[in-house]
Amino acid sequence: MSVAGRHEADRGPAAHLLDLPHHDGSALHVTPGPHVLGDRVPVRVRVPAAAGVTAVHLRVVHDGEPRVLPMAREEPAAAGPAPSEAWYVGEVEVHNPVTTYRFLLETQDDHVWLNGRGVHHRHVPDAADFRLTVHAPAPAWARHAVVYQVFPDRFARSGREAAQPGGMPAWAEPAQWSDEPVGSGPSTPRQLYGGDLAGIQERLDHLEALGVDVLYLTPFFPARSNHRYDASSFDHVDPVLGGDQALASLSAAVHARGMRIMGDLTTNHTGDAHEWFRRAQQDPSSPEAHFYLAQDEPPGYVSWLGHASLPKLDHRDPELSRRLVDGPGSVIARWLAPPFALDGWRIDVANMTGRHREVDVTHQVARTIRATMQAANPEALLVSEHFHDASTDLLGDGWHANMNYDGFSRPVWSWLADPAPEPGLELPAHGLPVPQVRRTGQDVVATMREFDSALPWSVTSHQWNLLGSHDTPRLRTVVGDPRLVEVAVGLLMTYPGTPMVFAGDEVGARGRNGEHARTTMPWDEPDRRDDATFETYRRLIALRRSSVALREGGLRWAVVAEDAVAYLRETPQERVLVLASRAPWRGAVLPLDLVGRHLPTGAPQTLHGPDLRVDEAGLHLPAAGPLLGVWRLAGS
Repeated sequence: MSVAGRHEADRGPAAHLLDLPHHDGSALHVTPGPHVLGDRVPVRVRVPAAAGVTAVHLRVVHDGEPRVLPMAREEPAAAGPAPSEAWYVGEVEVHNPVTTYRFLLETQDDHVWLNGRGVHHRHVPDAADFRLTVHAPAPAWARHAVVYQVFPDRFARSGREAAQPGGMPAWAEPAQWSDEPVGSGPSTPRQLYGGDLAGIQERLDHLEALGVDVLYLTPFFPARSNHRYDASSFDHVDPVLGGDQALASLSAAVHARGMRIMGDLTTNHTGDAHEWFRRAQQDPSSPEAHFYLAQDEPPGYVSWLGHASLPKLDHRDPELSRRLVDGPGSVIARWLAPPFALDGWRIDVANMTGRHREVDVTHQVARTIRATMQAANPEALLVSEHFHDASTDLLGDGWHANMNYDGFSRPVWSWLADPAPEPGLELPAHGLPVPQVRRTGQDVVATMREFDSALPWSVTSHQWNLLGSHDTPRLRTVVGDPRLVEVAVGLLMTYPGTPMVFAGDEVGARGRNGEHARTTMPWDEPDRRDDATFETYRRLIALRRSSVALREGGLRWAVVAEDAVAYLRETPQERVLVLASRAPWRGAVLPLDLVGRHLPTGAPQTLHGPDLRVDEAGLHLPAAGPLLGVWRLAGS
């Protein structure tokens, strides 16, 4: 049957997709970069025989003008992992810093397009075309990392006395470690539990046992809130957290274990108690007076989302750039140097940084930060916070990657959302004034493909995927069922990108919104700790580390049904199949000629979940659910 007769929309709910043509940006299909202008990069597309394709063409855009070039069919000896597939190869000349391409496939009576969203039987815009870039990807270690986010006030107390006179700062409302966080209201930013950096250092064994290797701290600068996104200085560590020496000690301890540490910097705004803002208000002739965006309406300056306590920075000012982001004396560079030696930054509110009305210098700021970090530490990682579509900010020359809420978190939440939450626990769709609803697997995969396809593979493969953060409800509250937690974590650890875990999720923490989710770690409260969930996280992190394909491989969707999805992660040396189901479903059979050529004695190696049944019909995906299954089909 031709491709035109086998479009995904025409398939039954349990049919497989492996007889559709496929390409992605991984090493199996594209010669790895980084590339430079003028490079001619071989790209390969796989075409199953069942697709009925008679010829393949490569459509490349140079200087805004498309051109269509023929592709050659490879000899059978180089034809890839399955005998019933043909491979076609062509060359993309890297003519522009970001060069786009897609494939035109002919059949006897039709033609179709193949781009990052899949196969289309109609003409399509360029937005989802594949991309090659001249921009260097994130440092190699980032693809292999598992990140652990810590909100310092809520992780661990070291037992030391607070460094400020009188103990707690004047703005704080002291809380007991077992107190429930205040989810909304005036006390929310003031509730202070007393966690500190020395407490984190004392608990590094926990991180090591879990298997994470990057510690990401939310802000550590002095401020007048527990979240510290309202910094009063960028020159020192908050004394409440232990001061500069505590961060230097923590960094040294992290690095001694072979781990890395990242900070969190707000480049969009400061707090209204910041020394720069105070000088700006006191002396209109000072350099700092030009650091902030002015407005005629009260309070006389622009602020983040109208919060007067968070005045917005004006990145057009050269002196602000010099102090904050540009060069060896900047805030960005200074904390990457010893004794703090941070391994990178997560940039808060990156999507708004440098943007206000007619002003838009966001890309310039991102490129400046990246150049400064490259000079200070070529292995430093730069990650943005962007809650919605970040594709126009992620072309590869600025932020290395983004916190992937829209391309991963939201679709996974919507697919696994508790269908029958406890009364009072009904959650809104994150960031929207509507209730959370359950989406189908088809909708979820369409969303993930849409967001992935808008980016170069070098960015997609480094995105920070997450199931929750200090700004969202807790995963356990979203999904309810511990079995669905396992499915969610399985997706997190097997999907392309860098997994990020918010401290507490691995022990079953709960929370209705971002603020309520900032719970303390239950070190001495076994009734608040779910050891089975910890073991689930530990096993799945170890599974990810055991497989090159799960860290570096491409992504090929194999099954997309309402209650189950399956995909292949592939490198030239290894092939891994992942199945995630949220409920019992009809099951599916994957033909051996498309997945089984390299199966040792016909049996996949079970890495997680039940064994697969294999017979002459193929691999039988189990119809049970909720279930997570991971199987190695080929390779070491």
